[in-house]
Amino acid sequence: MAPYKPLPLSDSQHKTLISQALAARDGSYSPYSKFRVGACLLGDDGETFIKGANVECASYGGAICAERTAIVKGVSEGVRKFVGLAVSSDVNGMVSPCGICRQVLREFCPLEMPVLLVPASYVEGKTRSIAAAEAEHGSTEDTLVETTMGELLPLSFGPDDLAKPRPGAGGGSSAESASAGLPASETDRDATAAA
Repeated sequence: MAPYKPLPLSDSQHKTLISQALAARDGSYSPYSKFRVGACLLGDDGETFIKGANVECASYGGAICAERTAIVKGVSEGVRKFVGLAVSSDVNGMVSPCGICRQVLREFCPLEMPVLLVPASYVEGKTRSIAAAEAEHGSTEDTLVETTMGELLPLSFGPDDLAKPRPGAGGGSSAESASAGLPASETDRDATAAA
């Protein structure tokens, strides 16, 4: 696991992220799994807290996780960068964002963003806190796990990777393809078809 030094959170931000993630569970619609999840994101202004809960449907694949609900709510309201996340459930140990949530979070969150994995049994000032590396090798029962986006998604692919040069892309340059709004392979295919 690659270590990332987390961005600082004030005591107030830390407490609010946790309390709002726990409260967000009440918005869960989970009649099928009976597994409520709540999440809270902190916008990069340091003051905007956005809650999300998991929402299921009879066509199971149409469900959306709490973390993505919070991202979608924030982005649709104009918040495009986040600096803190807390995730909770009804389990007395940590639950962590699923793979697709991690990738969606990566789109809008720096790798140094602190992520708080909150047990349902959390009590301010009483629940012990550990780092993700320690959580990998022991029980997280009644424990707050503190990690970062970069630790959750090591060697990640993000928006900045799309700006990298692609010398192996074929005939046209990556810059030409990007300026046309097409991937290099589509530009090459269109040029061949026109010839």
